[in-house]
Amino acid sequence: MTTINLIATAPMGLESVVARELKELGYNDLQVENGRVRFTGEPIDICRTNLWLRSAGRILVNMGEFRATTFEELFEGTKALDWPEWIPEDGEFPVNGRSQKSQLTSVPACQSIVKKAVVDKMNSRYGTEWFHEDGGKYVIEVTLMNDHAMLTLDTTGAGLHQRGYRKVSTEAPLRETMAASLVQLSRWQPDRPLYDPFCGSGTILIEAAMIGWNIAPGLRRSFNSEGWPLVPDELWDEARDEAFDAVKDDIPLQIAGSDIDPHAIEIAEAAVKKAGFGKEIKLEVLPVAKIKPQGDYGVIITNPPYGERLGDDKEAEKAIRQFGLSSLHMPTWSFFAITPTKEIEHYFTRPADKKRKLFNGRIQTDFYQFFGPLPPRK
Repeated sequence: MTTINLIATAPMGLESVVARELKELGYNDLQVENGRVRFTGEPIDICRTNLWLRSAGRILVNMGEFRATTFEELFEGTKALDWPEWIPEDGEFPVNGRSQKSQLTSVPACQSIVKKAVVDKMNSRYGTEWFHEDGGKYVIEVTLMNDHAMLTLDTTGAGLHQRGYRKVSTEAPLRETMAASLVQLSRWQPDRPLYDPFCGSGTILIEAAMIGWNIAPGLRRSFNSEGWPLVPDELWDEARDEAFDAVKDDIPLQIAGSDIDPHAIEIAEAAVKKAGFGKEIKLEVLPVAKIKPQGDYGVIITNPPYGERLGDDKEAEKAIRQFGLSSLHMPTWSFFAITPTKEIEHYFTRPADKKRKLFNGRIQTDFYQFFGPLPPRK
């Protein structure tokens, strides 16, 4: 097989984080675009990137791109692609679609045209117009943007944020992929303390621990492309063996968190235990005004409450104020908070050293970064 064109989807604002992860995994021929990072690889790379990428949404095979202003152009362009190379005769191939700023505005109609074109192409290989679709899943997506069609196959299935350790979540959970991105943007290192005073279901803490021990986030789950003829089981076994061998669970971690909500701590404790960090991550019920993180030159990464998210503006503002005051008692620590609340700099009594616009779900936020001194060199 020739080189596969692959796409790692990325939440808006986190494309550079995904690109950095890909570079660290050894992929250098990258194209960073809005909402995605393009790269090339072989079938084994479908396994490795699904297992290892912490901040990406999905891994897609880019089947092809072409201009499509009419249904005929969409049909012929889709039919020209080599679907039987990927999809066996018993494969299930549903079609999803999106259209923006394009003449073909009806998404259901576009999905139907793509489905018919794929069936037509499959018929030329398998000699039948009826496919039972009772085998593996090959989700096709047609994306139309400015009359440009892109056809992809989803190798992931459930989004990469579904790690498998969080069965129950708090009222306003932070996605695992976003939490991992925040840890990576903070440049926290495992030899420094890490604390989250609004830990909720513990996601930031767990993602940090996984980074600290170099645990591939996809090790506990399955993917759509397992069992695909072009991605055989032996490739998945090889990639998982590599990931297990890379784990560094002998590194001591100084990770802790708290929350004022006892129910949130119960949920966090269950998730921490399921993730395998029951002894490494310390949790307690505590208001932010009373936190006393242990150690020096630590890092606080948190998702504070805010009214739009939890419905109580006064309580949210009080929590942010107390958070800012607590920072005055930790002069060697660095503080990182994702929030739409502009008053956070006021309560920290100084402007953030850096801000980054991010979307937490559909809520536009900023990732405020208040840098403390770096630890002395050992």
